[in-house]
Amino acid sequence: MRKPRRGPDAAELAAARATTVPDVIGPGLTILFCGINPGLYSAWSGHHFARPGNRFWPALHAASLTPRLLRPAEQHLLLDLGLGVTNLVDRATARADELTAVELQAGGQALAAKLRAYRPRLLAVLGVTAYRKAFARPRARIGPQPPEDAIEGVPVWVLPNPSGLNAHWTTQGIAEELRRMCAAHGIEAGAPASHRTAQQTAASIPPRGGSA
Repeated sequence: MRKPRRGPDAAELAAARATTVPDVIGPGLTILFCGINPGLYSAWSGHHFARPGNRFWPALHAASLTPRLLRPAEQHLLLDLGLGVTNLVDRATARADELTAVELQAGGQALAAKLRAYRPRLLAVLGVTAYRKAFARPRARIGPQPPEDAIEGVPVWVLPNPSGLNAHWTTQGIAEELRRMCAAHGIEAGAPASHRTAQQTAASIPPRGGSA
């Protein structure tokens, strides 16, 4: 029996440069996570942080922000937990350092427009170098940003880039920063969107192997 392919081939990755990954977003989110841009694997799959080895999904679960480890294909389930995902730049690349400063600055403006439209409680940017370039904050560090640097009135917390290429941060290290962020903003880990009860949200996240 022919074994199913576990990932894209070189031609499929090359073709993914012409695709984007839709936002997982809605009004009234507790946290809107903002990545830098889709990697080729994510663009090929159509899901955020999809490349094996990316620490985003394991870190969310380790920080108790999801009731179980979600697969990238289950990204839509984040909305019931009050969480969303977007990117600074839509263009897919093999590495984030392929992006230009102009692209990142334009992405910062586009992100500000999304914040005006959706009004999340908190913006969490996943990558300090991209944040510095997009918002002209050359001295920014991982962690909470000054109140005067809020974007459209939304406070900002900069998190480590969860890419497997970022060897300086482990899954547990990122999870600890997520817990610190939630504690600082009074966000209860695993809390659902404001219009749902905890019981309803737990029921909406099927167990592994259930329908998604």
